[in-house]
Amino acid sequence: MRVVVLGSAAGGGLPQWNCRCPICSLARSEPERVRPRTQSSIAVSADGDDWLLINASPDIRQQLFDNGAMHPREGLRHSPIRAVLLTNGDVDHVAGLLTLREGQPYTLYATSGILDSVNANRVFDVMAEGVVRRTNVALETPFEPLPGLTVTLFAVPGKVPLWLEGAEVEIGAATETTVGAMIEANGRRLAYIPGCALVDDAVRARLDGVDALLFDGTVLHDDDMIRAGVGTKTGWRMGHVPMRGENGSIEALSGVAIGQRVFVHINNTNPVLVEGSAERADVESAGWTVAHDGLALQL
Repeated sequence: MRVVVLGSAAGGGLPQWNCRCPICSLARSEPERVRPRTQSSIAVSADGDDWLLINASPDIRQQLFDNGAMHPREGLRHSPIRAVLLTNGDVDHVAGLLTLREGQPYTLYATSGILDSVNANRVFDVMAEGVVRRTNVALETPFEPLPGLTVTLFAVPGKVPLWLEGAEVEIGAATETTVGAMIEANGRRLAYIPGCALVDDAVRARLDGVDALLFDGTVLHDDDMIRAGVGTKTGWRMGHVPMRGENGSIEALSGVAIGQRVFVHINNTNPVLVEGSAERADVESAGWTVAHDGLALQL
């Protein structure tokens, strides 16, 4: 199984277009210290020819351009992207669907809760009916989006997308609006969870024994954005478990048998983004890799 991290940043990317926080400023002035990153997305293949895109980032056009394996190879119109899967309805995971509208056939997979939010917005009708097939996927039901690649979706603690929040927001409920994906091919297992509000016993049990985990790395500490002076929301409030601190993901997953551990969906205010920083060293000493765009795994 081949895995490519197309985009490793959280919503807005790095640097964010209007942000002058220290990390965004370094990404502009010293990219060797802070690599610029695009918004969250990965691609997975069992054979290296046909690919499953998981989450359609607003930066998807650039991501596909930057990765030669995703380039057209046949005739006048072609794409090795045969299927697209959504793990939630966040803007940074669905806005790229508008770019994938040039009459290219593929199948869009998502739970009914996620697909309903896409179907309710008519702007997504640019994915022409009869060209893009929208397919509901039930939780805990294995399906094969590509030959040789099996995916099972499972609920993880989360919240509804920001653009669907009401007056009261439930955070931490495990529903079909925030899911993880267990991806299997050639006897290997990859778990992809770019958004998670809490590492509970169910999450730990699910991840036990996987060959690789790509996991929510939005914030290092719950108050990253507050420390940076650019926001008032905590990680918990945004529906993202911090890496460190009480109930943080590093400690919560420390006793689970996991092969490669990789943080993805990293917010621009997270200090682990700085190469050579004490925060990066701390995370790496705990056995984790901080993803960058183009990171490739061979399982």
